[in-house]
Amino acid sequence: MAEQKRVLVDADACPKQALAIVRTLSERYGWQCITYASYNHQMDHPHHVMVDAGPQAVDLKLTNAVRPGDVVVTQDIGLAAMILGKQGLAVSPHGTIFYPDKIGFMLEERNEKARFRRGGGRTKGPAARTGEDDRKFAESLQLLLSGGEQ
Repeated sequence: MAEQKRVLVDADACPKQALAIVRTLSERYGWQCITYASYNHQMDHPHHVMVDAGPQAVDLKLTNAVRPGDVVVTQDIGLAAMILGKQGLAVSPHGTIFYPDKIGFMLEERNEKARFRRGGGRTKGPAARTGEDDRKFAESLQLLLSGGEQ
């Protein structure tokens, strides 16, 4: 018997609109939706995994749980890299699909921005979420759930 396909959500930083899209599309495509968050983020969901509030606790729990072919929703580039290493698929709540051939560049860019900030520089924060973000995320997630991008 085949294991059920799953969408795992790093829910600590997932916008509510994106989480609603995940739940709707998971149900439509017959995938199980599992959310992961620290106990600081109470969620009412039948498939919710609560972890302690330690640094990276959610990332570690989610990484250990992922199976090849699972789709993970996360804004964390480092977590996305670990998921790709375990043959999972990863997408951000803004609709960016993380690809193995591009993740190295994304990690380097993240590192350079962090170094710049440590040196006293300022970088731009994320823009406010828009309806376009919701549309792009839904489109990207639908592509992954339907088997279109792998």
